Amino acid sequence: MEDLFHVPVLLEEVIQGLISEKTRIFVDATLGCGGHSYEILRRYKFVKIIGFEIDEEQMELARERLKPFSGRITILRENFRSIDVILRKIGIEEVDSVLFDLGVSSYQLSSKRGFSFYEDEFLDMRMDKRGVLTAFDIVNTYPLRKLKEIIEKYGEEKEASRIAKAIVEARRERKITTAKELAEIIIHAKRKKGKIHPATLTFQALRIAINEELDNLKAGLCRATEILKKGGRIGVISFHSLEDRIVKGFFKDEKSLRVLTKKPIVPKKKEILQNPRSRSAKLRIAEKI
Repeated sequence: MEDLFHVPVLLEEVIQGLISEKTRIFVDATLGCGGHSYEILRRYKFVKIIGFEIDEEQMELARERLKPFSGRITILRENFRSIDVILRKIGIEEVDSVLFDLGVSSYQLSSKRGFSFYEDEFLDMRMDKRGVLTAFDIVNTYPLRKLKEIIEKYGEEKEASRIAKAIVEARRERKITTAKELAEIIIHAKRKKGKIHPATLTFQALRIAINEELDNLKAGLCRATEILKKGGRIGVISFHSLEDRIVKGFFKDEKSLRVLTKKPIVPKKKEILQNPRSRSAKLRIAEKI
């Protein structure tokens, strides 16, 4: 396993904001490959962690990585949108801290599932392989209007109309099968390059739609707040404006929470140099009152 898969973003800030001497049960709602959980378990012998992960491949990597702490870690292949229900099923009525580390992971980008626009991989993009809908399905079967709506809504892509038309025209010739094929269609449609890869926002939009990421986030925040004990804390690391707006709005409107981060915590220059993926990360923390 490459070290890159285990570089936890904003690690020290998460630990300072969510761990105290009173912390006993910590929920890692997005376990991934176990980066944050590993460091918390290593440093704090009194903490037990419940880890949620829907990606089976990542879950197995985390299970292997966290073996030294097997007595203090419980790993569940469950979606955090039902976090309170799942925890109560295993006898946990309240928790001290919950962490959400959102978005696609470094491991998933290299997992041959079409998340990366640089690779000639099948257009899958499912984080949970138990799901039915794939990026291939959306790209090859959705009508023009629906395609444009997804790219515009979830990618905030200004050229959504042009890209959707290009996809529909291309698939008339033959099915769009790989991530690289789709990326080339988008590059041609946009005609000009900006600071980010031309396909970035469209790929983001497809991934969000397939995995229902924003709906899951809204539900997960509500449910996590319900099971948080008084004085407990919830932290969310987001990587794009759609997620951050949801988190900011929820923390502001939820009367049982007190916002601890008036402005989101962002990575220091040193962390960005060591882990470029962290550059767009924003951490918000709130406390149950």
